[in-house]
This record gives sequence, structure tokens and C-alpha cells, in this order.
Amino acid sequence: MASPEDVHRLRQLKESELLQEAWDHWTSTLKALENIQPLLSDPDPAMMSLAAEEAVELDQKLTTILKHTFPSLLVPPSTTANLSALVELKSGVGGTESSLFLETLLRMYMRFSQSHSWKASIVANNDNEGGGVKDAIVEIKGLGAYDTLRWESGVHRVQRVPATESGGRVHTSTVAVIVLPLIEEQDAQKEALYSMDDIRLEVMRARGAGGQHVNKTESAVRITHIPTGITVSMQDERSQHQNKRRAFQVLSARLMDRKITREIAERRATKNSLIKSADRSEKIRTYNYAQERVTDHRIGLSIMNLSSVIEGNALQDFTDALKQDFEETTMEDMLESEA
Repeated sequence: MASPEDVHRLRQLKESELLQEAWDHWTSTLKALENIQPLLSDPDPAMMSLAAEEAVELDQKLTTILKHTFPSLLVPPSTTANLSALVELKSGVGGTESSLFLETLLRMYMRFSQSHSWKASIVANNDNEGGGVKDAIVEIKGLGAYDTLRWESGVHRVQRVPATESGGRVHTSTVAVIVLPLIEEQDAQKEALYSMDDIRLEVMRARGAGGQHVNKTESAVRITHIPTGITVSMQDERSQHQNKRRAFQVLSARLMDRKITREIAERRATKNSLIKSADRSEKIRTYNYAQERVTDHRIGLSIMNLSSVIEGNALQDFTDALKQDFEETTMEDMLESEA
């Protein structure tokens, strides 16, 4: 088995190869643009027109390399690139309409996960009596799941006419989404995220539907991390052991999230950049059904195809744009720190 030092060297070698490939692409494209310059004043109009078209294409390639390729390679590699994700959804203002919207977002993330060949499963959910889902936790396992979905953390707002609204008035409802890094039990121990001396464990009878099993056994579990006050309750699994495992999984994810957020805070030089990356109370996106428009307020991007977003397809456009914005911001921070 390769040692950690060997793995680090191999990673550095791969990164340098990608940077060299990008540089070679830049220089060859620049050379091609220089070679075509004389043809831009060719006496033959047809030749000059072809040269002009090719010059525009080459110039666009150079712009892409400069604005996207180089920054993505120069940004330090993500320390969370291999992590899966836990996605928590909680209904906010809007009552039943909020719960119905949460159900829509839940389906969106499940479909988005499927398109990435990630394994998504609902590990906890609380149905709303009037329809929809009050809250849910989804486990999404797959390489890059956390790094892709972490931009979804924040308040999602929907504007639409509810089916029960006879006057045709538009209602506004919200759902809070929190994306947490999912780590395996052995990794949680390596990270020393918590000590069992700091854990208070309680068992109780599960509430709600479930038949005789639920009523007769103390299968529900609640754990409290005393230093932070974080509490996790789990009753969706059939046994106390399974619920305990799930509860510790969620606790580890929340503690790992706190650690990552703290590290970001330590690296960031200004309060504004920290808020931009970590504030989960912020309204991040609005889904306007009447106008078929979804707008991400952090980057000012609007997609005029709401159906494609909630089906999980166009969501990729948002995650790609947010990743690019993050890389550009990171590059600016690096340049400012060296100035």
C-alpha cells in the first residue's frame, strides 16, 4: 500500500501535469492567433473573412483558459473532494405550502444525485399532515457529492399560487437547506471530532406510525454533544442500534461542518467573504413559478426554465457557476494576501 507521502507526491505530479497541459494549450493557441494575423489583411475577401472567424474562435479559447482553466488549477485542491454529503431540509414560513415545496426540493436532489451516479437515500423524514414533508435528511454517497452540493446551503424561497388559493394570490414560502460533509465512523475517530465523555445518550419509544414494534420497544435515540449543545434525534430505523449509528453519523457531519467553517473563517481576511461562503440564514435562491424563473441571488444568475431546475437537470448550471465564483474569489484572496 502506498504511503501518505507517496500519495501526496503523486497528487502533486498530477496537478503539475494538468498545469503544464493548460500552459501548452495556451501557448499553442496564442501562436495560432499570431500566425493568422497577416491573413486578416489578405486582399482576398473570402480568405480574410475565414481568418477573422478563426481569430474570434481562438480569442475565445484564450479567454476561457485565462478566466476559467488557469484559476481552477491554481486554486489549492479541495480537502473535502472525496466526501459524501448529508442534506438537511427544514420547512420555514408558509405552513403546508412550505412542506410541499420541501418535498419538491427533496425530489430535485434525489434526481440530481441519480444523474451523477451518486447513491441517495432518505435516512429521516417527518411528513406534514396537510401534505408534503416538514423536514428530512438525505444521505448522498459519491465522490464529490459534498463539494458539489455545499453551495445549496441557505434559504430557498418559492413564489407561487397554492392549489388551495381560490383568489389566485401568489404566496411566498421558504425551506432551509443545510449541506453537511459525510464522513465514515473511522474517519470521525481520526478527526477526533468528539469524545464519548462529552456525549449524553438517551433512548425512548419511537413516536408515530410503525405498528406494534414502535409501541413496544425503546428504539428511538437522542444524543447530545454537551460542549456544543448539538442534539440529534433518530427514530426512523427499526432498531436502537441502527438509530444510534445514524444519530452519531449526523452528529459527526455537523461537527465536521463546524470544523470546516472554522477553518474557512481562519483563512478569510474579511468578514464579508466569510458571510458569503458560510451564512445559512441567507436567502440564496428564489423559485418563481409564474415567470418560470429561478434566480440565485449570490451570483445574480437566473435560469428561465424552472421545470428543468426542479427536475434536477439545470441545477448543474447553478452548481458550476457557484464553483467558478468560489474559485475566482479564492484567487482574489490569494493575490490580496501576497500584495
